[in-house]
Amino acid sequence: MQELNKLDTLREIIDRGQYIVALCGSGMMEECGIYPLKDQERAYRIEERYGRSPEYLYTDAFFNTRTEMFYDFYKHEILADLEPSASTYALAAMERAGKLKCIISSNIYELSERSGCKNVINLHGSVYHNHCQRCGKTYSVDYIRQAKKVPYCEVCGGVIRPDVSFFGEMLDSEKLSRTLEEIEKSDVLLLLGTSLSSEVFHNYIKCFEGSKIVLIHNEETLMDEKADLLIYDEPKNILPKLGY
Repeated sequence: MQELNKLDTLREIIDRGQYIVALCGSGMMEECGIYPLKDQERAYRIEERYGRSPEYLYTDAFFNTRTEMFYDFYKHEILADLEPSASTYALAAMERAGKLKCIISSNIYELSERSGCKNVINLHGSVYHNHCQRCGKTYSVDYIRQAKKVPYCEVCGGVIRPDVSFFGEMLDSEKLSRTLEEIEKSDVLLLLGTSLSSEVFHNYIKCFEGSKIVLIHNEETLMDEKADLLIYDEPKNILPKLGY
């Protein structure tokens, strides 16, 4: 199917959809200029600098036992200045038009909210939310950035922890329940910058009982053929063309 025909098909699917949910994966983050920690080149560079793999550094155990090194890594590698891309602004326009009911995101940068989206589930938390482990006082990302080394609570002196899910941690049960509810309600599922075999979304997609799965991603992956509409491109090159 030619690109124009696929775009027309996508418009038709969205026009007919009654409850559309978007799953936004790492490809949406890559559009903004940052690759996942498990990306081979990025992981190699991090290991060269810190002498440890990202899978070792980005854990609750490392945060608790080597807090100063963790925060050096976190500030240099995680707290990136990412700006939303055209795709997240297009999703916000779809939401305002009443065509998109929920966005479920795997990134920790609130790209969708910063584009104007309202109903967003950030499965892995957000770098913009942090809390003191001792007294619970909340802190902004700027407070974390400005701390010389380890950020401490200005009230009780406790160590501040980012409200993100580290590798190996269980995800928030309330977010998991909401995610399942939204997918079960949806009749159209948009997979953006992710795939049907995604580590993050695979088990949730199994709960989808709607009519159409649309996959927009820039590379071939396993199980692609199970999508009802498949577009090999970056979401930022496709979604704005819908004209919402």
